[in-house]
Amino acid sequence: MMNMIDTSSVVYPLSGLVVGALVGLTGVGGGSLMTPLLLYFGVHATTAVGTDLLYAAVTKTVGTGMHSVGGSIDWRIVRRLAIGSVPATALTLWFLAHAGAQSKDVTATIKFVLGVALLLTAVSIFFRRRLADWVARKFGEPSDTTARNLTIISGLVLGVLVSLSSVGAGALGVTALIMLYPTTPLVKIVGSDIAHAVPLTLIAGAGHWMLGDVNWSLMGALLLGSIPGILFGSWLAPRLPEYGLRPALASVLTLVGANLVHVKLF
Repeated sequence: MMNMIDTSSVVYPLSGLVVGALVGLTGVGGGSLMTPLLLYFGVHATTAVGTDLLYAAVTKTVGTGMHSVGGSIDWRIVRRLAIGSVPATALTLWFLAHAGAQSKDVTATIKFVLGVALLLTAVSIFFRRRLADWVARKFGEPSDTTARNLTIISGLVLGVLVSLSSVGAGALGVTALIMLYPTTPLVKIVGSDIAHAVPLTLIAGAGHWMLGDVNWSLMGALLLGSIPGILFGSWLAPRLPEYGLRPALASVLTLVGANLVHVKLF
């Protein structure tokens, strides 16, 4: 197992750079890649989740600014997601506080949820277009009321998953939004998902901070790379046609699948 101090000066900023660029470009890759990487580097499960959440909040705030300038955020979708995710996040943090964030049972639960979330992430990217087409054929385009209600429910599920594992805000959120808003351009779906992740990860990360689950020096090392990474990725995203984003999503899938194997080894 790698020593965190020996690798932090190079490996963590580089990891932040790569993950930040992928998040800015696709909306996917934050928790799905970073949390398993931190576990691989020997960081405790709850500390990995807490640190990654605050790291993601800062990184995605920068990404939101870039997407906002480019006009690629639907704030109506962001509000709907937040209505479900914010209370779900608060309740999940309450559960962690009362269960004991550093206990063996909570650690085991977090790793299990992380594995499930990574598996769902892989499936969602693999079959995203097929799922969207199947839903469109089966149910047609949802009414605005149906889309609103299902978006709130999606936010609730994301709030629980992200608070426990830091995974889900990207791939799962984007997949749900593609099915609920099939006529919305992909770049706008990605931008809206990143914008929603800011309050979600900030609240969840602040809760983990209060539980003592944040390594600030580690977070700083990650941000050294992630901020320029997400600036580049967010700048590039609107300049790529939608068919150019799909191979990027498929590439993220390969990395997520590899990290899923690592998670199973813990």
